Amino acid sequence: MPKNDLLLKALRGEEVSRPPVWMMRQAGRYLPEFMELKNKYDFFTRCQTPELAAEITLQPYRRFPIDAAIIFSDILVIPQAIGLPFEMKPGVGPWLENPVRTPADVERLRSGNVNDELQYVFEALKLVKEGLNDEIPLIGFAGSPWTIFCYAVQGQGSKNFDQAKAFAFTQTKAAHALLQKITDATIFYLKEKINSGADVIQIFDSWGGMLSPNDYNEFSWPYIEQIVDALYDEVPVVVFAKGCWYALDMMSKSNASALGVDWTIRPQTARDLTNFKITLQGNFDPSRLLSPPEVIQSMVKEMIDDFGTYKYIANLGHGILPNIPVENAQAFIEAVVNYK
Repeated sequence: MPKNDLLLKALRGEEVSRPPVWMMRQAGRYLPEFMELKNKYDFFTRCQTPELAAEITLQPYRRFPIDAAIIFSDILVIPQAIGLPFEMKPGVGPWLENPVRTPADVERLRSGNVNDELQYVFEALKLVKEGLNDEIPLIGFAGSPWTIFCYAVQGQGSKNFDQAKAFAFTQTKAAHALLQKITDATIFYLKEKINSGADVIQIFDSWGGMLSPNDYNEFSWPYIEQIVDALYDEVPVVVFAKGCWYALDMMSKSNASALGVDWTIRPQTARDLTNFKITLQGNFDPSRLLSPPEVIQSMVKEMIDDFGTYKYIANLGHGILPNIPVENAQAFIEAVVNYK
């Protein structure tokens, strides 16, 4: 049990004096020490070298009084492991030369346990656990099956993922087969992350908000729920579905321990939709970290006042941006730590 177990208490719904705090993408491009490594090693070298991934994970822990670390990795390691060789293309981002476009493409992909391909992630987790010395919990994560599906079919990032949606709506049987392959691999992967030291799991459904509520219920949520149901007996599971406020009521009835909320919903609305049944995490607008530190601190206090300290984890409503001044990130974290 970590010495600082505030996050675990909040996930269990226990009373705490203040909410725990961490930031999505806290190990990242806004830190000068991260940029030093970024300038020496390409993205997937950093992900696939356990010592580098561990060092990057520990950087914000050394700098800030955060209540949790999150392993430095990427959601695209799962598609890479099942046979989709994603790369990070300068100026483009995630890039797949031959995206999934036919049922035959789905058939060719590996399924089931692909953890042999992902040993570097598990090694990094073990190194981070040593570095943390049981001070704070360690979060492991994966992308939701729908979010991975979007990249696998589109082949790159997109404003609307039109190719991915077209595949889902016109080749529905093959789409569900692909979603199930991703789900099965993800469950094996996250179970091994738990075995390697992850105290909490977070599922990022970054592109769930691309779907209508009915389509979300068909193409995203059932696969997330399979993952939650496979893991919740072992560790708490947090589900962050960006842009999916309409699903909060349904998701709050699941075995998830917490739901992430983005910045487009009022705290009171999120509480009303979930009826205080579940811990909520978020929802500070990442761009608001560009405000002066004193404004950030005032807004953080207001956010905690609105959510309450019970069943709440202070976080951003999405990942921290690369142009955030370090002192502004510090102001956000310290405003939570010093909350009265």
